[in-house]
Formats: sequence, structure tokens, C-alpha cells
Amino acid sequence: MKMNKRILIAIFFITNLIFAQQKTVTGTVSDETGPLLGATVLIKGTNTGTETDFDGNYTIQVEKGQTLVFSFTGTDGKEVVVGDSNTINVQLKSVNLIDEVNLGYVKKKKGATSAGISTVSSKIIELSEESYSTFKSNKFLKVTSNPLSTFSVDVDAASYSNVRRFLNDNMLPPSDAVRVEEMINYFNYDYKKPSGKQPFSINTELSTCPWNEKNLLLHVGLQGKSIELENLPPSNIVFLLDVSGSMSDHNKLPLLKSSLKLLLKNLRSNDKVAIVVYAGSSGVVLPSTSCHEKAKIINALGKLKAGGSTAGGEGLRLAYKIAEENFIKNGNNRILLATDGDFNVGESSNEAMEKLIEQKREKGIGISVLGFGMGNYKDDKMEIIADKGNGNYAYIDNILEAKKVLVKEFGGTFHTIAKDVKFQLEFNPLFVSKYRLIGYENRILNEEDFEDDKKDAGEIGSGHTVTAIYEIIPNSKRKITSKLKYQKINYTEEALKSEELITLKLRYKNPKKQKSKLIQTTVKFNPIPFAKTSSNFKFSAAIAEFGMLLKDSKFKKNATWKSALKLAKQGKGDDKEGYRSEFIKLIEIAESLSENK
Repeated sequence: MKMNKRILIAIFFITNLIFAQQKTVTGTVSDETGPLLGATVLIKGTNTGTETDFDGNYTIQVEKGQTLVFSFTGTDGKEVVVGDSNTINVQLKSVNLIDEVNLGYVKKKKGATSAGISTVSSKIIELSEESYSTFKSNKFLKVTSNPLSTFSVDVDAASYSNVRRFLNDNMLPPSDAVRVEEMINYFNYDYKKPSGKQPFSINTELSTCPWNEKNLLLHVGLQGKSIELENLPPSNIVFLLDVSGSMSDHNKLPLLKSSLKLLLKNLRSNDKVAIVVYAGSSGVVLPSTSCHEKAKIINALGKLKAGGSTAGGEGLRLAYKIAEENFIKNGNNRILLATDGDFNVGESSNEAMEKLIEQKREKGIGISVLGFGMGNYKDDKMEIIADKGNGNYAYIDNILEAKKVLVKEFGGTFHTIAKDVKFQLEFNPLFVSKYRLIGYENRILNEEDFEDDKKDAGEIGSGHTVTAIYEIIPNSKRKITSKLKYQKINYTEEALKSEELITLKLRYKNPKKQKSKLIQTTVKFNPIPFAKTSSNFKFSAAIAEFGMLLKDSKFKKNATWKSALKLAKQGKGDDKEGYRSEFIKLIEIAESLSENK
């Protein structure tokens, strides 16, 4: 009996000694943008750990002298030895984009070179199941017969990150995957902010064309008004998630779930989220839920698994039903479709999808698209869905791109400040012989569409910038040479004698209105030396040249990889987030791949 008592006392003292050595450590894990949701806190050398909550907070039992390892995808991580303090706050540093291989989560070693990398032949690309809309590059138009250039704005950026995916996987992208305007508009530009009640500012520059010094380059930039996060209207968002078998790869559904967790970080308690999934059939995983219960939403996301075929049409109809049932008047009512685009069961034709989306758009429910993965990627379908649904289209090739689209550019991605935005430029034949709009091939409108308020056009979100570039063949003779009998009637003596290069018109609608408003300005014929152009001008020109080289455009003239690289470096500017540095790296990769074709 005494022996048993001694054993119990010994166990008691040993247990107390063990627990006396342990302590409760709490803290917050953040990066330069704020607290991190889902950061891992692990005791080094063990499997014991925890994750941070929505406010970046964590709690863990640990012994003094042990090391805590803090990690989060897209950061460099950190290790901290536990001392006397019971509070350990950590700020992680984001890894520069140029150090990331944009397929999955694999890092490229610093200093690695792409020289000598073998390429994948075009036959292999053709054999893949990826699909892109086919289009021809805009050609030069003669001003005397085509004085007006009319097009819809485009703030989608999917083409750039998709092209990046190809290049980082050591392949040159197929020509139709390269949409130059989306590559240009992937980047933000330092334009003047809108003033007064206008939702936009218009910025222009005119200088020598880098790839053809006989021509001029006209840069037109639009800056949308920014709305602070706390002033944005409440959101009713339905996540429409593809969980079919094709989404099982690590850079599809797993990346999708991590991406949406980042998005939840910006949603407020007055916002709500529902989750609809589709595979062999569709269903509601989570009814519309207040973002006050973010843990509940994350739990529902965590349970998703891939399997089955793809009933895209059925899922889309169900998502719209949920969005209508939870409609917020004067709010942001939107479906967020996340998929590899492989709609292969049910209502899958582009025409049927388009009709459904247009009907719901008129009821105030938009749709934005996030694309994932490779191999069976259906870019053409996703572009149509976003265009017709008054939404944005982004391609998520890694967690850093998700952070850019869903966190840093949250307002622009989800909150529209103007819809049906159209440009119309009238060129003065006295100064311009011919012109060519670079990109926007699938956004070209007829002249009469500009004033037609029933004609759908592009949307601009909070803080978005839109950039368009024209290559211009000057009229060196300063006279009209048209042989058309009635042509000169269209040009008054005043216009011919003016110093105006163009008259620029912009038409847009308030997101809740059906009648458009007009902004009009003129641009003088006053080209500046190329050396004095802004970093905006040089960098956007570098992207245009890069895009023409990737497409092997017949308009590339004297464009080379080296000249594009030089331009990009000249226009790099204050590259705080590393996006422009990453682009410079992509030019070098593309050059190496093209040399080894």
C-alpha cells in the first residue's frame, strides 16, 4: 500500500515538472499586407503545431528553449526560439515573384538560367485539350476611310499569368493564348487620380514607336476611382466551384481552396458567402452564410474533394438561384466561378451559357471567373462567361497570383464603379495617315455601337487602370490624299488646320443605371522625344513588343527580345512588389526558348 502511494506521489511530481516546463505562447503572424489566415506554427523537430485564425492569431503549448517555425505559402518563413515571453509576434516577408516557379508551389533556385532548356514542340501543344479563341491581329487602317476607332475596355489579365505559366514550364505559349491588351493591363500604371465627380482620369502620351522609328506610338491610360474597403457596398457572393475529376491536380482544387481562404480575409461581417459545387451533379455545400462565421465557411471549403464529370450548366443555374434568393439591393451580387473550364456535361455550349449569363446580368447578378490548371484548360469558355457576366477573368497559376487578384486588388476584382465602358477615337487625317490598335481584337465595336446604350461593353472596378496603345503612321505630307468623291466633306477647314491629333470620347454607365454618360477630350499633335517618355510609356511598349514577338506578328518590324528587354528595364520604375522584375525575367526565358526551337 505504501509502495503504491510512493509511486503515485512520484508520478504526481514528474507530471507537475513536465507541465511546469511547458508554457502557453500566443501571438500574431502577419506579412506586409496585414494578419495572415492559415499560417502554420510548428514546434521544430515535431509534428505538433497549429494554424492562425482570421485575425492571424495563434495559441500553442511549448517548452522554453524549443523553436517555433512560422510558415505561409509565398513567404520566406521564420524560426523563433521560445524564451521567457509568452507572446511572440512574427512578420513574414513575401518572396519576390521572380523567385517563384508559377506551377504549383515549386521554387526555382535563385540564379538559375533558362539557357539551353529544351522546348516542347508545337505538335504536343496541339495534342493537348486546351482551347483558345482564334483571332487575327488588328491591321493598319487608313484614316480617310476609317477615321473612327471604337472598342470596349478590357481589364482582364488572365492571358498574362497563363503565358507566364507556359514560359515557366519551359514552353512558348500558343499564339492564340497571347492577348496583348490583357498582358499590358496586368500591370498597374502611375496615372493621375480622378478629380471631382468623374470616376476616371484620362492620360495620354505620344512619342516614337520603338520597333519602327518612322512611326509614332500613342499611349492612352484610364485610371478608375478607388473606393476604400470599408466604404464598399455589402457583398452577396456565391462560390461556384468545379470539383470534377479534372480538378484533382495540386495546382487546381488545392490551390483553389487556398486562394478562396485568402479572399475571405477581405470580406466583412455584412458580407455573405454561399458555396455551390458541381461534378457529376451539382449541390449546395454551404447556404448563404454571414462572413461573421468565417470558420464555418473555411470548414466547408476544407471538406471539398475532386471526382466525377463536369455538370457546369447545372451548377451555374443553381448558383444563380442562390444568388437571387439572397439578393442585396444596392449591394454587390456576384458569382465567383472557379474552374479549369472543362464543361463537358449538360448545358455546355458557349451559346447556351452566354444566353443564361446575359439574362441574369440584367437582374444585377454579375459573374467573375478564376481559371486553374493546365492540359484541359478551356480559356475560350471562361473568357466568354466573364465578358457576358459583367465580371473579371483571372488565371491563378500560384498562391501569389491569388493574393494579387483576391487581396491586393480586391476592390477592382469584385466591385464595379462603371459598366459598359467604351472608347472612341477620331483621328485627324492631317496628322495621321494610318493607325493600328494593338490588341483588343475581340473587343472591337462598330461605330454605331458607341452611342447604343443596349450594346454591352467592359466593366471597370475600383482603382483599376486600363491602357491602350496605337501605332500610328504619320501623314508627312500634311494633306488628305483620299480619292473618294465625298471624303473631304467629312473634314472642315477648322479640323484640318487644328493641332489636334485625336478627339477621344469615353462612354460609361453608373453600375445601377441604364443611360450612359460621355467624357470627351482632345490630344494635340505634340510628340515628345522617346528619352523623355514616362516609365508607363516605356513599360507598356515593352509588353506590346514582347506580345508581338510571342505571336510572331507581321507587324513586329524591328522588334527583338533584346530591345523589349531594354525597354522593360528602362520602364521598370519603382517596382515595390516585383511584378515588373518578373516580366523582365520572362523576356529572358522566352528569348532562350525561341533560340532553342
